[in-house]
Amino acid sequence: MKAIILQEPGKFQYMEKEYPTELKPDEVLLKINKVSICGTDLHAFNGKQPFFTYPRILGHEVSAEIVATGDEVNQFNVGDKCTVEPYRNLVNDQAVHRGKTNCGITLTVLGVHEDGAMQEYITYKASNVHLANGLEDDQISLIEPFAVAAHAVDRANIIDSDTILVIGAGPIGLGIIAIARLLGVKVAVLDLSKFRLDFVKNKFPDVATIVLSDDLEKDIKTSFNGELPTVIFDATGNKNSMENSFNLIAHGGTIIFVGLFVGHVTFDDPNFHRKEITLKASRSARAVDFKKVIQLMKAGLINTEGFITHRIPFDHLIDKFDHLYDPEENLIKAVIDFKI
Repeated sequence: MKAIILQEPGKFQYMEKEYPTELKPDEVLLKINKVSICGTDLHAFNGKQPFFTYPRILGHEVSAEIVATGDEVNQFNVGDKCTVEPYRNLVNDQAVHRGKTNCGITLTVLGVHEDGAMQEYITYKASNVHLANGLEDDQISLIEPFAVAAHAVDRANIIDSDTILVIGAGPIGLGIIAIARLLGVKVAVLDLSKFRLDFVKNKFPDVATIVLSDDLEKDIKTSFNGELPTVIFDATGNKNSMENSFNLIAHGGTIIFVGLFVGHVTFDDPNFHRKEITLKASRSARAVDFKKVIQLMKAGLINTEGFITHRIPFDHLIDKFDHLYDPEENLIKAVIDFKI
C-alpha cells in the first residue's frame, strides 16, 4: 500500500508499505478516505513543531471506513464511517484518572509521536474510534479540529454574562467561534487577514470582526459596548499576540491559550494580579468533545460548508504541499483525498 513520509523538515517521500495483516482483538482496520491538514503538519514540515520526531508519517484529522474488526470488537460493523481520537495514553496516570485524557504524561499523538494516517490503511484501537455514519467524508475529516475547539470552549466555563474575543481566525479559531456562539453570548474575532475576516462575516454575520491595528484596544471596546472581553481565546500560537492578551482582557477575565509556540510567555505580574486574570492552556480534546461535535454536526448546528478551501489528491501531495504556505492561496483548510 502507498504512504507518504516526512523524512526530515522539508522532505516528503512516497513509499510502499505492507498491507496490515495482523489485527489485535481490540483493534479495527481502517481504510483512509480523507485526511485534513493541520497546523501541526505544516509546522512539522517547516521543522517548527514541538514534541515532534523524524522521520514520521503525518496525519491525524481522519475520515475513514472500517474494513475489518478484531475478535473483541462488537460495537462496529464493516462499512461504518468513522474518525479517530488521535491521542492515546501509554499509562493511566494521575491526569488520566482525573478524566484529563488529553494531557497525560505518556500521551502519544497520531502523526506526531507515532506514524499517522497519510497512508491507505491503518490499524487503530477500537476504543479510540468514533462512529460518524450519516456525515459526509469532508465533515468527518473536520471532526478532530472542531473537537479541539469544543474542548477549548469547555475550558472557559462560559456563563451568560461573558463576552468572547477569539484571536486568530484559523481553523481552530473558526471552530471556537462556531461553538461559542451556540451559547448565546457576544463573540468577536481578531485577525490580520482580510480574507479570513470576510469569511467570518459571511459565515457568522452575528460575529464582530476586528482587524489588527494600532488602535486595537479601542476597536475591541467598540465591539463590546465600551468594555473589554471577559474571555479571550488565543489560537494564534504567536508569542506577541499571546502576551498582549493580558492587556486586552477585562478585569476578572479568563484567557485560554489554544495555540502554542516554542519559547516562553512573559507577562507583567502586577497587571496579572490587579486584574485577577485566570490563565488556562487547552490541549487537544477528549472523547466527550468528539461525541459532542458529531452530535452538533448531525443536528446541523455546526455547518462546515466552505471550511475546506483546498483539495489535494494523495498522489499529488508532494507537489502541492509548498503552496499551502502562500498567503495568496487564502487557505483555511486543505484536505488530502485518497479517492481522487
